[in-house]
Amino acid sequence: MKFNQQKSFLNKSLFLFFVAGIMITGITSCTNVPKKVEAPIIGKADLKLESDLMTPEVLWSFGRLNDVQVSPDGKTLLYGVSYYSKELNKSNRELFTLSIDGGTPKQITKTAGGEYNAIWSVDGSKIYFLAAAENGLQIFSMNPDGGNRLQISSIPDGVTNIKLSPTGEKMLFTSEVKVEQNVHDMNPDLPLADAMIYDDLMYRHWDVWEDGFYSHVFIADLVNGKVGNAKDIMEGEPFDSPLMPFGGIEQITWSPDSKTIAYTCKKLSGKDYTVSTNSDVYLYNIETGKTTNFTEGMPGYDWTPLYSPDGTKLAWLSMNRSGFEADKERLFIADLTSGEKKNYSENFDYSPSSMEWSPDGKSIVCVVGIDASFQVYKINIETGEFKPVTQGMHDYHSVAIAGDQLVGTKVSMVKPEEIYAINPETGEETELSFENKHILDQLAMPTIEKRMVKTTDGKDMPTWVVLPPHFDVTKKYPTLLFCEGGPQSPLSQFWSYRWNFSIMAANGYIVVAPNRRGVLTLGQEWTDQISKDNAGQAMKDLLSAIDDVKKEPYVDEENLGAVGASFGAFSVFWLAGNHEKRFKAFIAHDGVFNSEMEFMTTDESFFDIWEKGGAPWEKDNKVAMKSYAGSADNFIQNWDTPILVIHGGRDYRIPYTQGMAAFNSARLRDVKARFLYFPEENHWVLKPQNGILWQRTFFDWLDQHLKE
Repeated sequence: MKFNQQKSFLNKSLFLFFVAGIMITGITSCTNVPKKVEAPIIGKADLKLESDLMTPEVLWSFGRLNDVQVSPDGKTLLYGVSYYSKELNKSNRELFTLSIDGGTPKQITKTAGGEYNAIWSVDGSKIYFLAAAENGLQIFSMNPDGGNRLQISSIPDGVTNIKLSPTGEKMLFTSEVKVEQNVHDMNPDLPLADAMIYDDLMYRHWDVWEDGFYSHVFIADLVNGKVGNAKDIMEGEPFDSPLMPFGGIEQITWSPDSKTIAYTCKKLSGKDYTVSTNSDVYLYNIETGKTTNFTEGMPGYDWTPLYSPDGTKLAWLSMNRSGFEADKERLFIADLTSGEKKNYSENFDYSPSSMEWSPDGKSIVCVVGIDASFQVYKINIETGEFKPVTQGMHDYHSVAIAGDQLVGTKVSMVKPEEIYAINPETGEETELSFENKHILDQLAMPTIEKRMVKTTDGKDMPTWVVLPPHFDVTKKYPTLLFCEGGPQSPLSQFWSYRWNFSIMAANGYIVVAPNRRGVLTLGQEWTDQISKDNAGQAMKDLLSAIDDVKKEPYVDEENLGAVGASFGAFSVFWLAGNHEKRFKAFIAHDGVFNSEMEFMTTDESFFDIWEKGGAPWEKDNKVAMKSYAGSADNFIQNWDTPILVIHGGRDYRIPYTQGMAAFNSARLRDVKARFLYFPEENHWVLKPQNGILWQRTFFDWLDQHLKE
């Protein structure tokens, strides 16, 4: 089986799990093994817990539900659930259907290879999906009950996304295509040469090195149940669609008449690519083969195109400032007859996502991050009004229309993703899936409080305080300051399988999580205030939060820790040199220690150019020089507190030498330190055994230094 590095991180990660499954299935010997050895199927965990406190093993036993698709008649939901095995160190994903009225879900697949990107046929009589085959992932079809499973494609380099045309006669898909030569192509007599040669930037991205393959959009006929006559609509172009590393099928769509494909692409290369966020929405005319840049002249990210049901309008999300990845996502809608493009977000300071047009084309439902949560909203196309549908302490990940109601997936700090029906008029929510009820019913979960902390410049900062299960107000608890990443990530009601507040609380820790300057969901002005000031007001906000909460009688002020990843880890490194004896322990995962070196080694240079205000060699640039003066390594002389440093070897956003530098510097100063290094993990930790090891090491370090 041929395996090419996938440029979409999410697709690549799923593909690695598929490969693992295929390899296990294929371990046979013609001479020594008389029968085929079947790979074990990973399914739902049947746990009987001896304690009501969460452990790493319990955390990795939750089913991870996502990708909900509503049937054409609005009566049935199709979705996938991933299950993880510690013993096999891999995952498996199965498909389920569920009535929109609730009831018992029906599992329609049961294989060791996993099924992904499942969608309904136009009439609801078939389900199409991706599964592992001889040439990587291929397109399969089956009946809604899981019967009559057939492979219907044989694409040489596999398939990564699919979307059916509205007429049902065609299908678009994405596949990795070799566009540029590599060392072995240019030196065929050196097949064992282990080297790569590059002449420009963007030679590696997120967790893969550039190998000459690019993700292209294909259109194909769907005839007699088979995919054929595939055509690459980006032939010869050294560009990716969807965008790497996080883009998915939401960045590509059909027009209602199936005659046009709108897709997202950043058609830049080398240095131009790494210093810019200028992606565009392109329209490909299937009849003429002509491609048009629909958003030409719009400088920032333009993506996620979505046609109105009658095909007269096109909606998409657009950022105004090129080079700034955390700019406000503005909703634009174009009248395709007149060509007029209107910004519907002119008077709305928050960013929509997960959009879907209503059948009558008069409104759009979406998810909006607002006030440290993610809520379902409805946008009136005639008036431009953004109206909230839901409210509460939760994060909606997606929303879709199902007949006369909405259906969405949501999480909170105490509950993983489940499916809910939503009354579009009242916002009333009804849980439908209950995928993890059998585990949650056995656990005591923490109490989540939201308090407003006054910052040093007089602002009210929303701060989450997580209290341990069985909380006793008469006791004192060691307490952790959680430092959010990004720096412009949301600190909302998220559920994480690594930075999970419920498991931190279950281990006897209070968690203080402030929405410091820079985080999303609090308006663009709040977000903008961290750029060019990474070591300024945001650090003061973090200290304001812990100083406020530590006054509570149940906080053990003598046993405080600070933890965080990415920018949160930079925050930890900076605090280690500036905390004035507040903390007894630190943990930093994949963080920047030396800002100058990080500028010169990261993959997406636009990020540091924007955040720092310039390059470290621009000595006359006062803004940039102020930024680099705040680099954490400039305060290493003040380090005196035990620190655990964690890093992934395949993290190309913040290369692992940053973690090495922090750990080495600590030990050279005789500061107690530990270095946890994952050679094959990227900016995250994805493998089950690595994830469990991460949790064990995390709490072992904290318990050593914060629990007497």
